[in-house]
Amino acid sequence: MAAQLSGPGGGGRFDLKQNSDINVTPFVDVMLVLLIVMMVSAPLATKSIKVDLPPATPPSPTDPKTKPTFISIQKDGQIFLTGDAPHKTSLDALGADLQGALHVPDARTQPILIRADRDVEYDKFMNVVNQLETDGFYKIALIVEDAPIGEV
Repeated sequence: MAAQLSGPGGGGRFDLKQNSDINVTPFVDVMLVLLIVMMVSAPLATKSIKVDLPPATPPSPTDPKTKPTFISIQKDGQIFLTGDAPHKTSLDALGADLQGALHVPDARTQPILIRADRDVEYDKFMNVVNQLETDGFYKIALIVEDAPIGEV
């Protein structure tokens, strides 16, 4: 805090008033010191690390594109496989039907897409997911469609 010796409104020669202005000089000094420290230390922080990355290779055009396999769950709990030939399946036969529908040696490495009706009960949906995990299918994705505005 500083003192003001003579005020603009007059007063005696020895009247002391309190000065309420903020002294910014120490603040500016600290900021300049921090700026100098950052300017000195910034070039030291830019170290380059040599990384030997393999060259990028595009996929060969002879790779067959596999169609995704969908599992559709209806409101009443019925399960359908959609792929080459859509057909109804049951929870117990889901793993075997997926193995036959995917036409690959190890179907468990293929992604399985699940889409369900909006009104499907949670336990019916989770029964399908749990059955897939029991059968060894761990690459599971969920399909979500945007509802029109105002419709929830």
